[in-house]
Amino acid sequence: MAHIPVLLDEVMVAIRPQAGGLYVDGTLGGGGYARAVLGVEGARLVGIDRDPAALPVAAQLRKAWPDTFAFQQGPFSTMEQILELSGADGVDGVMLDLGVSSMQIDEAGRGFSFQKDGPLDMRMASDGPSAADAVNLLDADDLAAIFRVYGEERHARRAARAIVETRSETPFTTTLQLAELLARVIGGKPGRIHPATRVFQGLRIYVNDELGELVRALGAAERILKPAGVLAVVSFHSLEDRIVKTFLRARAGMMGQGSRHAPEIQAGPPPSFSLLSRKAIEPSEAEIAANPRARSSRLRAGVRTPNPAWPSDDDALPGVPPYSRLLELAS
Repeated sequence: MAHIPVLLDEVMVAIRPQAGGLYVDGTLGGGGYARAVLGVEGARLVGIDRDPAALPVAAQLRKAWPDTFAFQQGPFSTMEQILELSGADGVDGVMLDLGVSSMQIDEAGRGFSFQKDGPLDMRMASDGPSAADAVNLLDADDLAAIFRVYGEERHARRAARAIVETRSETPFTTTLQLAELLARVIGGKPGRIHPATRVFQGLRIYVNDELGELVRALGAAERILKPAGVLAVVSFHSLEDRIVKTFLRARAGMMGQGSRHAPEIQAGPPPSFSLLSRKAIEPSEAEIAANPRARSSRLRAGVRTPNPAWPSDDDALPGVPPYSRLLELAS
């Protein structure tokens, strides 16, 4: 299945690509947003993606727009360093389409799907520890925390204990091996989501350090955007959306507003963003019908003010083992 860009029209309305403008697509993927920007005559774009699968797409775009498109493989949290190397003094828009793409899910060898047998991998890049490393090396408490916080799985501890007991006899190597265990341990009613859904989500987020990457990328975007530049982020689940919402509302000076029932919290730095919309923008029924993947998507966008960027946020989430722990265990 080809990757269909979600909320494409809404993202383009937010970004407002123009001739002479410079834009960053931090999640190039299938190139849907990039093509829409580059289709505006004179608009320039830097694409970033840590997934090697994006390389053929980047090559196609470079061939079609040799003078206005550039690509760098790597995590989107490094967009600031990438822009420094290019010599640019700022950008007019940053787009991020979070989560896993249909291209990644559909390729069994990537190990993202519990419905297709493949190696238990889940890495968006080609290096670093895999999901198999996580389930075979982390202890039950760490696994339970990952499943509970990142996967929002109610039976996190039960699943973690079963994994640790099973791996002592047979280490986990494939997606169906883990999915079948979770189906037995967690169970579920017919017609509901597969019992492995939330555990696989938690593992994918952890193995790719997705939320830490997101926090660092939001800060990087804040620093590279010019005044009046736009940050547009499409998310697909509550953890991502909560981080983006909190970031933009804080930067817009909306987190410390008091009421008649509570005193006003001491003001922070001057607002570095203004919100394009107080509420997240959701897909239309027509888009959902055409692309069911769009159902859970949410777009949040902010416009950069002339005020300085705020200090970087702490990217740690309470109760979740630091990603560095898995790096140490797998080394």
